[in-house]
Amino acid sequence: KYDGLDGTELAISESQERMAVVVEKEDAERFITIAQSENLSATRVATVTEEPRLVMVWNRKKIVDVSREFLNSNGAERHINARVSRADGYKKTIPSSFGSGMTDLAGDLNVCSKRGLSEMFDSTIGAGSVLMPFGGKYQQTPVQAMVQKISTEKKHTDDCSLMAWGYNPFITEQSPYHGAYLAVIESVSKLIASGADFSDVYLTFQEYFEHLGRDEDRWGKPLSALLGALRAQLDLGIAAIGGKDSMSGTYENLTVPPTLVSFAVTTAKTSDIISNEFKKAGNYAVIIKPEYDGRGLPKPESLKANFDTVSSLVRAGKIVSCYTPTYGGVAEAVFKMCLGNGLGFEFSDALSLNDIFGYSYGSFIVETDDETLGTVLGLVAEKAEIKYNGESLSLADLQKTYEDKLESVYPCNIKTDDGKVANISFAATERKAPAVKVSKPRVLIPAFPGTNCEYDSAKAVRDAGAEAEIFVINNMTQSGIERSVEQFAEKVKNSQIIFIPGGFSGGDEPDGSGKFITAFFRNDAIKESVTDLLERRDGLMLGICNGFQALIKLGLVPYGKIVDTDENSPTLTFNTIGRHQSRLVRTRVSSNKSPWLALTNVGDIYTVPVSHGEGRFYADEKTVAYLAENGQIATQYVDLDGNATKDIHFNVNGSVCAIEGITSPDGRVLGKMGHSERIGKGLYKNVAGEYDMKLFLSAVEYFK
Repeated sequence: KYDGLDGTELAISESQERMAVVVEKEDAERFITIAQSENLSATRVATVTEEPRLVMVWNRKKIVDVSREFLNSNGAERHINARVSRADGYKKTIPSSFGSGMTDLAGDLNVCSKRGLSEMFDSTIGAGSVLMPFGGKYQQTPVQAMVQKISTEKKHTDDCSLMAWGYNPFITEQSPYHGAYLAVIESVSKLIASGADFSDVYLTFQEYFEHLGRDEDRWGKPLSALLGALRAQLDLGIAAIGGKDSMSGTYENLTVPPTLVSFAVTTAKTSDIISNEFKKAGNYAVIIKPEYDGRGLPKPESLKANFDTVSSLVRAGKIVSCYTPTYGGVAEAVFKMCLGNGLGFEFSDALSLNDIFGYSYGSFIVETDDETLGTVLGLVAEKAEIKYNGESLSLADLQKTYEDKLESVYPCNIKTDDGKVANISFAATERKAPAVKVSKPRVLIPAFPGTNCEYDSAKAVRDAGAEAEIFVINNMTQSGIERSVEQFAEKVKNSQIIFIPGGFSGGDEPDGSGKFITAFFRNDAIKESVTDLLERRDGLMLGICNGFQALIKLGLVPYGKIVDTDENSPTLTFNTIGRHQSRLVRTRVSSNKSPWLALTNVGDIYTVPVSHGEGRFYADEKTVAYLAENGQIATQYVDLDGNATKDIHFNVNGSVCAIEGITSPDGRVLGKMGHSERIGKGLYKNVAGEYDMKLFLSAVEYFK
């Protein structure tokens, strides 16, 4: 753990990022050896005994000695009285006008854009994201469920997992019973709205309440919430497995509202998944609602019938997008469904303000060309405005309110230079060819401390027809580093390609990306083997994201050899937005001189995931001009019209000349920020684009 902790502190401290593994006594040393080969620290900490007692020794002093029976009892019994208030229902204040209601809703903290926060986390790691966090061509409509393919190291699957949450603090504050019940309904409905079936859904809960003390009324709140959640489970016939609770939500005179967040999980096929953004002007939006009881709760049989109806309509292809109303009712749903593709909406005049702004848990808004599927809410429109009863609101104005609310905290829309950026074009007439042909090239993939893309990279390489080997670099001891250097240098001799994958070496601390990787490759033995690969055996090298950092610090791009770089050399530095950027970007092939891009044409546009905090390419004008003239600028960030740009929404890191990737002089070494290895069938279904730039297939073809 940490220096200075005594035995008791060690015993009770949390142990995140650590695992306890039980093995047979005779396997312990072998297990430790295997862990070390993966650059993991493994230490024997305990022995399972016949005697049912937990004994802990620290500095040769016994500090714990308790019976298993005592542990099983969870200590001494304790009792408390709880007073549960009558759960009559809940209310919502409906705005007096459509325009003010929509504007206020767009700026509500519970509704406003959280994109700046979301993009700080890698949403495409593992090459399994079926839905991006934000969908549509503008990547603005937030999804209602996280959908990921089931992870497989080498093979492929169309099975995916879904997870969604539900909770409304204002309802739960009025009635913890209703809030918890509807939290379950909301979380499950989000799964159904994403294309899942109700046949195999499970729950888990996160509870958070004020400090309870011995106050009977305070104790009544979590009890009421648990009763509501239990009733929802019984009504739907689904179970909650595990969960986490905290009763410490009080600071001085401030307390949290009663909180029971429901998380619903299930599985589906990628082909079943649909997304939330409106797809086409002229389509209807209809709402399919359950029946409600006198307390504002959906009737279970009616609700389950709706689940089945929506699922069957999705399978039949009659629904192209779907959204279940939550905190902001139909108004929030329609507004967010418009954002992704910049479409508008015209509400039916037959609707009341309560229909638009009131709660509608367990309902489903579906986009369809069949108006008979439910109650018509209105029509999807081409013009980006939302209309109701003669009143028209600009989608752009609402979106500005929606995004500005947290812009100062989690920036998304920083101002950028409006200066034009030229589209660079260099069409190759000839390319370097290897002296020795290989039917199945060997690709050596080093896994450094912090690397997290080695499995994705190896799978993409294998799919293209190459043989991949992941080599774990051991830096736990000096001897481990020495062995890694020796073994890696030897493996390079039997490889045709070196692929340095992405990750966060050294924790990605300031100016830290790629430092250890760079030092490793500057070792004389490795430098010599890499030089032999490139200069005498006509091999290839690729570095993506963190790997690009390493290549550029080594000088392999743009110079084609390991050299000492200086302040005049191209570099990668912090994103201009001042935070991590994780999203999909569009890149244009500016030069197909590289063997890595041999199967592309200049001008081809590919969508690619990015995830980095230091991805801004910088070089002086003279260097950029030379690289462009020599065909070494491989790819540029472009907008929806295919033009290179400085706009932060497309050139997400602020790279000079919108440069996303560069090569060595002969093109055989390629460095790029975008994760071209994160490809696969059934991914990124809510953002249209061409994702496979045939990078790895081109490399395999190079050796044939």
